Amino acid sequence: MIDLYTARTPNGFKVSVTLEELEMPYNFQSIDLSELEQKQDWFLKINPNGRIPAIIDRDNDDFVVFESGAIMIYLADKAGKLIPTETKARSCVIQWLMFQMGGVGPMMGQANVFYRCFPEKYQPAIDRYQNESRRLFEVVDSRLKSSEWLADDYSIADIANWCWIRRYEWSGVSIDGLDNLKRWLSAMDDRSACQQGINVPPKEDAVSDIARAEKIARFVKK
Repeated sequence: MIDLYTARTPNGFKVSVTLEELEMPYNFQSIDLSELEQKQDWFLKINPNGRIPAIIDRDNDDFVVFESGAIMIYLADKAGKLIPTETKARSCVIQWLMFQMGGVGPMMGQANVFYRCFPEKYQPAIDRYQNESRRLFEVVDSRLKSSEWLADDYSIADIANWCWIRRYEWSGVSIDGLDNLKRWLSAMDDRSACQQGINVPPKEDAVSDIARAEKIARFVKK
């Protein structure tokens, strides 16, 4: 059994969608980011970086994994699905996973902060992060011209990127003209595991995006 510590964020969804795709049994505990629960001592013993998500694999000597990408690789390897074993094919999946980890996530995350959360609007920062997010979307769109999925087959790379890119409107980034990206987003949206995974934790049990943005704005003012 996997214990998942998570919240309603793209990084949290990356793991819950992966677990749903793998049909792997798990329990989840919702972490209240607005109350900085992830900084409490009990959670720092699980993830010293004080971030969600994190897992404990109860079937493997209570082995702890933190960092969303590392968790996805661990789970895919454990199940023998969503990541190949052949060296080149595996590398392709990991490259697109790292593309999300190092590019899409940080750029969209900063766009969210400056576009949604900062009490004052600093347009040069908004433009920088929205434009870079759009450029990364164009890279994905170009890849999807010649491939149904980001790697050769459906994988954790698609899950990771989708969990972020699906929120393009929240970041204030347009996907106009990116027809391949739109096709891929629609295909991902239709997957039952994706639909189920983005409801962990359920909306009614979690702090809303607006409430979280207001909390960040109050923190920024201090």
